[in-house]
Amino acid sequence: MTDAQQPSDEKVRAALAGMIAGLDPTLAERLEHDVESHLELIDLTNRGAREMEQLLQSSVTAARLAGASWERIGQRLGMSRQAAQQRFGPARAEEGTGDTLQRRRLTPVTAFDEMQALAEAGRQGWHSVGYGAYFHDLVRSSEQWEHLRVPAFGSGKRGLEKAGWQKIGTLWFPWAYYARPTGKPVEDGSPAAG
Repeated sequence: MTDAQQPSDEKVRAALAGMIAGLDPTLAERLEHDVESHLELIDLTNRGAREMEQLLQSSVTAARLAGASWERIGQRLGMSRQAAQQRFGPARAEEGTGDTLQRRRLTPVTAFDEMQALAEAGRQGWHSVGYGAYFHDLVRSSEQWEHLRVPAFGSGKRGLEKAGWQKIGTLWFPWAYYARPTGKPVEDGSPAAG
């Protein structure tokens, strides 16, 4: 997409405002006479901003996996290569935290093979605790885990949580991910290859 094909800031702003307004169709009318509704608008906008930050992080990760340099990413974001890498680069390993959990990243995976890879990892005690473009961050336990991917816009998520499924991370449109322990010991004592 060329710069001339990019939507204007005004169009982006209008689209985002429309999405926020769509979250509570009664809000626009209530803004005329209800002070509390203005605070609700702040809440919705703040939540939207946090989600947009997550989407931006995912977009940068996807661009890096596709081969874009930090220099080009920084240019798009109006910052230096170093600033882009510091803000959006892989999280540094936690040092000195006393964390004894075994962790690893399952990568590269795609929508076509990730569930099979998660099933195999789950049999070895690994379960996803976070994900992004082409990866799942896994933590290991002494029991097997199962994973589930459902459409993010589908209904029935409360039923999943009542059935013991734990939501993983935040929304990764168009999917939502869940994991739950099976109560069975791991099949193999060795960590899954990563």
